[in-house]
Amino acid sequence: QVQLVESGGGLVQAGGSLRLSCGASGRTFSSYAMAWFRQAPGKAREFVTAISRSGMSTSYTDSVKGRFTISRDNAKATVYLQMNSLKPEDTGVYYCAADAWGLMLRRLENDYEYWGQGTQVTVSS
Repeated sequence: QVQLVESGGGLVQAGGSLRLSCGASGRTFSSYAMAWFRQAPGKAREFVTAISRSGMSTSYTDSVKGRFTISRDNAKATVYLQMNSLKPEDTGVYYCAADAWGLMLRRLENDYEYWGQGTQVTVSS
């Protein structure tokens, strides 16, 4: 079992930056692959990025490549999402998720067993 708590969301103008954090407690954090998903108003939740247990491998959805960076600090049991050059279409609730299987980076919601409560990101034009 792992508990996830996101922080760092807020309101930012287009072109600005935010850094989200997701702190974990419970089982050994380094045994989980981690991901960020987001859900825009009226839309389904979608994959944004994932990172391997060691942090050596990452995966991004095409719309955020070159703008977002996922990282993790296993000693602090925290995963981060640095978001630069934000666009209005990045607006939504951002969730971190943990995959206990963790052997490869996966993009489907159902592959992730544990979820945080979400943090709101709003990008104004």
